[in-house]
Amino acid sequence: MPAELLSVRDLSVSFVTEAGVARVLDGVNMSLLSGEIMGLVGESGCGKTTLARTILGALPANANIDGGALIFNDADLLASAGQMRGHEITFVPQDPFSSFSPLFTIGDQVMELMRWHSPDRRAPRTRRRDDRDRVLAMLRAVQLPDPERLLRKYPHEVSGGQIAMALLPEPKLVIADEPTTALDVTIQAQILRLLRNLATERGVSVLFATHDLGTAWEICDRVTVMYAGQELETAPIAEFFRSPMVPYTRLLLDSLPTSGSALRGIPGDVPSLVTPPPGCRFHPRCPRTSTVCRREHPALQQPEAGHHVRCHHPHLQAAGIIAA
Repeated sequence: MPAELLSVRDLSVSFVTEAGVARVLDGVNMSLLSGEIMGLVGESGCGKTTLARTILGALPANANIDGGALIFNDADLLASAGQMRGHEITFVPQDPFSSFSPLFTIGDQVMELMRWHSPDRRAPRTRRRDDRDRVLAMLRAVQLPDPERLLRKYPHEVSGGQIAMALLPEPKLVIADEPTTALDVTIQAQILRLLRNLATERGVSVLFATHDLGTAWEICDRVTVMYAGQELETAPIAEFFRSPMVPYTRLLLDSLPTSGSALRGIPGDVPSLVTPPPGCRFHPRCPRTSTVCRREHPALQQPEAGHHVRCHHPHLQAAGIIAA
């Protein structure tokens, strides 16, 4: 059994806005194993990006961490100075190529990254040749052709380099926030393959935030579903698609387009995070709502091994446990 690399425990984050204080993350719990790809899915505004930014230590100035812990490699990221961020934890953004300056070559920018985040702790001048060899080795590992020539090119002349750039510090965790959104299908497939190989061959963990459930099926080992700042369900990828237990997850999967069927959405609207509903945040849209749903925040439970839900009335019959 792989060791647990990251544990998110009762994490709460709020943003101060003109409309009031928005509780963007509300007691979120999640874990990530070494060498695992965890999908983070849900509608826009559910908290995926905020969770990623909290782990990275890159929240905006109007954000407050109200409680909880982020345990990474047995150290609490919220209590530490964060030296491991950028070295052991790296980030691939929604538009990977926006991170490059068009004015400098790939080589100049990659070597600047290595100057500050090289896994070699010697002085930059002393290790420069070794850092360059490390760069070339990583570019070859992610199957970018002719690395020496690539380093002399400018960003507009290449594709896929940001993925390699994020891996150069030899991280233990890569956070990918919708990294394929702005790319064509060919490059999407390449990036997904690289991330999968990274986990399988190098034992690197990946937190993969996406709104695309098809992409999650292709690449993820497990999936966590978020809604209005709370995690509602975590399951292995096959169980997630075969036997979802939370009503929101079922409606989310039902909304996927299928051949010959009309598009179906989820009735109602995502609630305001400034004035969220009491109890379960999904209860105003849920077909299984009861009095307890409107009054009490559901506790996290584990109906079967590896399958966690936060719901008063999960669909347990479909999972073969007890009657719903």
